[in-house]
Amino acid sequence: MEILKRRYKKLLSEVKTDIHRFLYHEIDWNQPLIGIKGQRGVGKTTLMLQRIKETDPTGRASFYASLDNLWFSEHSLIELAELLIVQGVSNLYLDEVHRFPGWERQVKNLYDSYPELHVVFTGSSLLVIDNSIGDLSRRASMYRLPGLSFREFLMFEGAEPMNRLSLNDILYSHETIAPSISAGIDVLSHFKMYMKKGYYPYYKSMRLEDYYSRLDQTVSTVVESDIPAVENRIDYETLIKAKRLIGIVAGSQPYQPNMNTLAGVMGTNRAQLLKLFDLLDRAGIIRQIFSVANNPAGLAKPQKVLLDNASLMYALGSPKIGAERECTFASQLSMGHRVGYAKNGDFIIDNRYLFEVGGKGKGFAQIKDIPDSYVVADDIEFGFGNKIPLWLFGFLY
Repeated sequence: MEILKRRYKKLLSEVKTDIHRFLYHEIDWNQPLIGIKGQRGVGKTTLMLQRIKETDPTGRASFYASLDNLWFSEHSLIELAELLIVQGVSNLYLDEVHRFPGWERQVKNLYDSYPELHVVFTGSSLLVIDNSIGDLSRRASMYRLPGLSFREFLMFEGAEPMNRLSLNDILYSHETIAPSISAGIDVLSHFKMYMKKGYYPYYKSMRLEDYYSRLDQTVSTVVESDIPAVENRIDYETLIKAKRLIGIVAGSQPYQPNMNTLAGVMGTNRAQLLKLFDLLDRAGIIRQIFSVANNPAGLAKPQKVLLDNASLMYALGSPKIGAERECTFASQLSMGHRVGYAKNGDFIIDNRYLFEVGGKGKGFAQIKDIPDSYVVADDIEFGFGNKIPLWLFGFLY
């Protein structure tokens, strides 16, 4: 128990509270059971420690523990709870719950047996969390934390805090909003930095090559650990195919799969390909874009496949500029909006707004005379009419 306390106190003393991720202010912290899921390294631990530091400065009424600690190899969450309650702890923060076998049952027991204990838990294996949550989902208020938006990245780079924008703000007021932001910031050079390295907050603490190495390791962990954890019958050869599939997507501009051709190249069948696409999408490695913005029923063929974010593209190779732009746009719009495939254009958002994404010279030829259609252009500081700078969509969260 002492080793858990020392680790908790050390982390609490080191955490900074000057910058908060957007989700910090969206969570209803009064709920008795809160779950936060997100890719490895997006800031879930910091989020919890900031909450402790700002609401319980002494840390005595709260306790943080990561379930990958060796202490949990011989002790249960129930044991931990009973030890803490007698010490006056009423807020329990559990990190990396997916590392603890049977975590969902024990968290459920905490909720049912100790109503005086407020519990917040996080998980970095999106596949394992979604696969295990079951009945707990009716008890827990669940949230997902993505990587940094461009707005948040600018704050990490020292810019003054800036308000989030709605999609309507961007579509109808970008001509006044963009110049007001860019007047004090070199947005174009910062946006290039953001796409290259700024999605995961830990970019600040390591060299670029180490940052990419960690991302590469994250992909390997998903394929080698997370997928087998939810797919018991998957074999090693199929995992190799999953890595190969990621490589194909990473090297495309962007990737529009022909399932029969791809199946032949990879020596597999359509059903297995669709399964791998689905697993990698749910794991936060790729993003499938379907012909309708609503989530498809069952395993449907994606019309377009992108990596989840541009940082991953750089970590896994030299990204094609077209795929990099589309990947960034889809990443920023995916929070709070439905991103779908469009025949005339690149994306349809919320089944209404049509977007064509490109460089500063991109015109309206492909979406001419279509209502609610827009060009999203990279390498422009501000736009005019229905031509909007790509970087501005990074202010949606």
